[in-house]
Amino acid sequence: MSSAFKPEQARIPPALALPTPPLNKFKIGLCQLTVTPDKERNIKHARKAIQDAAQKGAQLVVLPEIWNSPYSNDSFPVYAEDIDAGHDASPSTAMLAEVSVQMKIVIVGGSIPERCGDKLYNTCCVFGTDGKLKAKHRKIHLFDIDIPGKITFTESKTLTAGETPTIVDTDVGRIGIGICHDISFQELAMIYASRGAHLLCYPGAFNMTTGPLHWELLQRARAVDNQLYVATCSPARDAGAGYVAWGHSTLVGPFGEIIATTEHDEDIIIAEIDYSVLEQRRTNLPLPKQRRADLYRLIDIQRRE
Repeated sequence: MSSAFKPEQARIPPALALPTPPLNKFKIGLCQLTVTPDKERNIKHARKAIQDAAQKGAQLVVLPEIWNSPYSNDSFPVYAEDIDAGHDASPSTAMLAEVSVQMKIVIVGGSIPERCGDKLYNTCCVFGTDGKLKAKHRKIHLFDIDIPGKITFTESKTLTAGETPTIVDTDVGRIGIGICHDISFQELAMIYASRGAHLLCYPGAFNMTTGPLHWELLQRARAVDNQLYVATCSPARDAGAGYVAWGHSTLVGPFGEIIATTEHDEDIIIAEIDYSVLEQRRTNLPLPKQRRADLYRLIDIQRRE
């Protein structure tokens, strides 16, 4: 009966087979950092946290969203860097490049405000073990929210939305990248899964309203829907900041299980990822074979073109 539903046609183009990863087991480090108005201090602090995580065995280190700057529309233009120019024009990414090759690790560099021409973006850079920039993801879904008496924030006042999904092959597997509000959109995660991602990384700064309601829920949903790993990294909570982050950086497994998490204070989480579990879970619960192309289909616009 399932063949009549044509599950292989539920993804257009058809989903790619899960690639064989460069390694099956490795440790990931999630650096939940305190962010201050002192950019130089933030960069030095992030460097030390990355080094500490690597010394504890992490082969992949993830930083929070907007780790070099306060999270505010007023701060984004002031702290923004020209990532493409590099070096002195982007001291934050210059540090990431340097420490990735120094420690021989992959870094998903959280995000920083990026200046490109007359536009500002919320941008995540991924560096390989050779210190080279392997991918750059500009936040696709900007965070505009208005809950009277709770929180109002409009990223689109200053930032421009990115225009492309980002998936990157690294020494620790194929990783799909999203930033914060990107996790709210299951379609992006589904595209990454159909492109053969082993792991999704979401640097994110959920707040004191959406954090307790949505943060863990969305991580577990993205993981179990797509049967892959999901890692998130938040700034530590600063109750005196203009925007107060929820914290609770987390690693979720492909059955939606919480593998490791923390509270809201500064912390470094070290946890193991085992990619052999992906095929096991997809055998236990063969969702790709149970899809109904006769009722719905996901179109990956870029791959189709």
